Amino acid sequence: MLLRFSVENWMSFRDEVTLDLVATREEQHSNHIASIAKHGLKLLPVAAIYGANASGKSNLIKALRFAQQLVSDPPKPDAPIPVSPFRLDGDSSNRPTRFRFEILIEEMIYEYRFTVTSSKVVDEYLKRISATTEELLFRREGEDFKLAEKIQEQDEHRFAFRGTNENQLYLTNSVSQKLTAFKSVFDWFQNRIRIILPDFRFRNLSSNINETHPLFSKMVERLCSLDSGIASLRQMDVSPESIVPKALVDHLTSTLKEGQSFPGPFWEADGLSVRKENGAIVARRLAPIHQNELGEEIPFSFAEESDGTRRLFDLLPAFLHLEENLPEVYVIDELDRSLHSLLTRNLLEHFLSVRTGSSQSQLIFTTHDTQLMTQDVFRRDELWVTERDQSGASKLVAFSEFKDVRKDKDIRKSYLQGRLGGIPRIRTSIPPCEDEASIR
Repeated sequence: MLLRFSVENWMSFRDEVTLDLVATREEQHSNHIASIAKHGLKLLPVAAIYGANASGKSNLIKALRFAQQLVSDPPKPDAPIPVSPFRLDGDSSNRPTRFRFEILIEEMIYEYRFTVTSSKVVDEYLKRISATTEELLFRREGEDFKLAEKIQEQDEHRFAFRGTNENQLYLTNSVSQKLTAFKSVFDWFQNRIRIILPDFRFRNLSSNINETHPLFSKMVERLCSLDSGIASLRQMDVSPESIVPKALVDHLTSTLKEGQSFPGPFWEADGLSVRKENGAIVARRLAPIHQNELGEEIPFSFAEESDGTRRLFDLLPAFLHLEENLPEVYVIDELDRSLHSLLTRNLLEHFLSVRTGSSQSQLIFTTHDTQLMTQDVFRRDELWVTERDQSGASKLVAFSEFKDVRKDKDIRKSYLQGRLGGIPRIRTSIPPCEDEASIR
């Protein structure tokens, strides 16, 4: 689980901001809370981030994605680090960018932070935190490297550090050198945080969802209940040559491992998949099935479905995984994109309703849908707002920090009235341009 995430000097965030998923003393919706008894902590399952366009919401998601990719997929040697510092003052573009994570992995809390420029990793720290103590596991500051004495394979770690490129995190290189001391932290970044951007398509859904898949019946059930017009799903065999050239089919036959899929840059958006089965290349199309007035089943393609239905396919696997209460963090930018407010609310309420005190799945999302901004659905510490100040710098504030946001308050009304920030400052009149003024 994610406890806290902080970022400084990243895109529109000049100063440090922190997304805090440790619950306050808020009493509403106590069933949402995940209790971590060993550490005396109560963690939130959801963070809804509001704000005007260009206020910084998506930049926060991009910061999470950048950090995840820097850990799991580092740049090649001598390649620049694709960092994006704040650019609207004369100083920040020359300062490094800082990231800090506090995460829970199997009842153990870790603090991992690193500072980078476009050319190098300036520093990197990993701590293990108990209820009473903090233990530094490793520290990297330029060419200086310190390792906890308890860590085994001391010589191997120091050798791995000497082989770590300037533009590479030591956490990443230690795992690539098959050292296991910090692998659980690396695995969290690679496998436990899943980021869905607005242009995300249901990658691998078509190859993974079929009649025997555990999610299949749940997908169909939810699609029907959410008034999508889809009666069922069906995988239909198609000719591989209708998707890729025969020469590529022959190449894939000899190079793909049994059961391995070939990732398509374009066809997955229409439910197509190519994989090797029983020594041969097979291709299938996942088809949404509709019924006509006679009850006959009519297969459609995803291209024929509405934007909202396709977006629902993007998101439903994420919500079904969330409802399994696995220790995963889903991050969704523009959750409400192309979706009706009632549909989005149903997805959120269903996720929150199946939680127990031991649930460890989490959802972080951005949205403009103010119909969701109600204390009937969320706690005040689960609602956040981004706002850009006059200098162009973004801030991130939890609604629980506003003193006048009471339990019985209509926070949506207060938000739209501008009392909580995060709304566009729209000009009520537009002065004529110079040419127009001269004509008059």
